[in-house]
Amino acid sequence: MRSRLDTERLGMAIGHELRGGEVITLTGELGAGKTCVVRGLAKGMGLSTEDVTSPTFTIIQEYENQPPIAHVDLYRLEGSIEIDEIGLSAYFDTEHVVVIEWADRLSQAQLPDDRLALHLTFGSRYSRHVMLQGFGTSSQALLNALVSQEN
Repeated sequence: MRSRLDTERLGMAIGHELRGGEVITLTGELGAGKTCVVRGLAKGMGLSTEDVTSPTFTIIQEYENQPPIAHVDLYRLEGSIEIDEIGLSAYFDTEHVVVIEWADRLSQAQLPDDRLALHLTFGSRYSRHVMLQGFGTSSQALLNALVSQEN
């Protein structure tokens, strides 16, 4: 991806496919584009990108939408006990779309089995790379739908 707009477009493509019950995990260095992906995802689901900010201090930001979106930022949390205390698992239902920035702070046991994982890295000064991986049947189907959009 060569620009912020490309990163947002990826998020939009994902957002167009979401129906509720999905979990999207985002990992990567600070500034790699995680929040930009979330803005695009929200836009793809019909929200204004102006409504989306990184919930670094609130930890979980809920956006009223159909389906509702739970935007989670684990940057400031350390350790599984702190993460368990925020009640994240309550959002892993069939209603919410859950998007988790800094998901690498979660243990495997804290992650749902079915999730779409995005890992963003810096390519050069002006580019980013993203690796997408579907875990579970629904997320693999989501990934296949995204690949079909590209073809």
